[in-house]
Amino acid sequence: MATRTRAQNGNARRKVMAWLKAQQLPCHICGLPIDYTIEDPHDPRHFECDELMPVSLGGSTTDKGNVGAAHRFCNEWRGNRMSWSPAAARDALAAAVRAWARRRVPATPPGMVHSRRW
Repeated sequence: MATRTRAQNGNARRKVMAWLKAQQLPCHICGLPIDYTIEDPHDPRHFECDELMPVSLGGSTTDKGNVGAAHRFCNEWRGNRMSWSPAAARDALAAAVRAWARRRVPATPPGMVHSRRW
C-alpha cells in the first residue's frame, strides 16, 4: 500500500487544522496563548498546526493525536527536534516579534492620500 503525500492529504489536513483551531489551545512549544484572529501568515504569532512527531521522523500530518497548535515562529524554531526548552522558545519568539514589528511598514493613516496615482 502506497503512503499518501501532503498533496493527497489536502482535505484531511484542512479538517485537522479546523479541529485544532476550534480548540483555541496555547502554543504547545512555548506555552504562550495564540491569537487565532491574526490573518497575516508572515506574523510570527500566526497559528500553525505542528506535528508532535515530525513528518521527517515518520509522523502523520492528519492524525489528530499527532498535532498541536503552535505559533508560526515556534514551529519553524523547533524544526524536527523532539526536545526543547519552552523558556528558550518564549525568548526566541519575543525577539522575533520585536524584529518583525520593526520591519513592518506602517499603514497609511486614514484620510491621507498617496502622492502617486496607482
